Amino acid sequence: GGIYTKTADIGADLVGKVEIGIPEDDPRNPAVIADNVGDNVGDVAGMGADLIDSYIAGTIAAMLIGAETYVGQATYVILPLLIKTSGIFASILGLFLVRVGKKGSPGAALNRGTFATCFIFAVLTFLVINTLQLGNRGLGIFFSATAGLIAGMIIGITTDFFTSIDRTPVLKTAEAARTGAAISILEGFSYGIMSIVPPVLGIVVAMLASWNIASMFGVDPFYGIAIAAVGMLATLGMIISADAYGPIVDNAKGIAEQSGLGEEVIEKADKLDAAGNTAKAITKGFAIGAAALQVIALFHAFALIAGVKVIDLLDPKIVAGVFVGAMMPPLFAALLILAVGKNGYRMVEEIRRQFRENPGIMEGTSKPDYARCVDIATKGALRELILPGVLAIITPLIVGFLLGPAALAAFLAGSIVTGIIFALLMANAGGTWDNAKKYIETGKFGGKGSDAHKAAVVGDTVGDPFKDTAGPSLNTMITVMTLVATVFAPLIALYAL
Repeated sequence: GGIYTKTADIGADLVGKVEIGIPEDDPRNPAVIADNVGDNVGDVAGMGADLIDSYIAGTIAAMLIGAETYVGQATYVILPLLIKTSGIFASILGLFLVRVGKKGSPGAALNRGTFATCFIFAVLTFLVINTLQLGNRGLGIFFSATAGLIAGMIIGITTDFFTSIDRTPVLKTAEAARTGAAISILEGFSYGIMSIVPPVLGIVVAMLASWNIASMFGVDPFYGIAIAAVGMLATLGMIISADAYGPIVDNAKGIAEQSGLGEEVIEKADKLDAAGNTAKAITKGFAIGAAALQVIALFHAFALIAGVKVIDLLDPKIVAGVFVGAMMPPLFAALLILAVGKNGYRMVEEIRRQFRENPGIMEGTSKPDYARCVDIATKGALRELILPGVLAIITPLIVGFLLGPAALAAFLAGSIVTGIIFALLMANAGGTWDNAKKYIETGKFGGKGSDAHKAAVVGDTVGDPFKDTAGPSLNTMITVMTLVATVFAPLIALYAL
């Protein structure tokens, strides 16, 4: 989905906005329909699949650890499902609180709904656990789930700060575009790196808190971490709703432009679109944080099955496993960005060909071949994903069978660390560049068509595969690698060299 949407988006922007000088969603642009479709493929279907992947994997990890740790006590196996059920009801109730007036802020309304959902979830979870009468263990489980929930809120608040159109990082990045694309890209990239700090600290605090709280109340500490991961993504209904809001308002803006509804309508749609960019970035932050916690839980499940007790960092095989694992997320990200580049090149050439061979497109006397651009985006996305997908599946198996279960555990640890850092960096830097462009398009620093705007479009073009392709995909990659390792753990333990 990410390769598809960014192929179309980059092609449409580079030729339409930069070379030809027509609006982003002008119906004369041959890639405009592929771009509209891509928003749904990437940010609704793709991100939804990513979040559901983390949602299910985290639940399974908690259930596995509950079954292994509390043999014969079904309550601890069923409890993650009950907590997730509380999250579903909380999301339904929270959606009713997303209300905004004519002059209100859509971003604030979405945040209000998200935070209200989190509060309702905490109350419902306490009632559910209290009903089960688990004594002190019940309190340990409740506080562990709450720790994960708070870490998710920290990620959301951080993402909101670094990507909102009215906050310092976006304003500074937009201002830097006055000097050209290079400084604007450096500014956004730097803020992307800075944005890593609060979420990572939040994840660390949630992990340590859930571990210690669980231990204090007599709960297995790894079960506590698994429950923290369950708590972070329990409000998935609200998170996916906020994520889907982005493509909906983006396409609404596109329809407004294509239908010639006037600048007033487009201006309002732009405001909604900017809030949608932030909402999507917050969703990606939740997905990344949840992936981190639930992969740690899966990591423990793998260690239990494979019989790994200790990871000795003085063992060269273990160090080799850490390095190879740490290498995987940047390699995976690079392959996907290159895939967008290659497919984007095909799209750019096709758009140029249509403008060159059919002058009637620009005159409005003939229609572009939209279907051809959709075809390029679809086939290219599927073809370019083959190599990264195969690497994510076979690399853990190669490491496991050649270096052993302990080295494979080290491999997974390395991939988790760099995966989180790269995912947060790319998701937030991309959101910053996108809203910097949107800020200039409101009329600041020369507005649309100015040199600052052209520089910001270049920054946004760099950020597109960062935030919508490579960044979010790393959650899925580390989850897939951990699941593959867990499934094949018994064979690796028996037949490793």
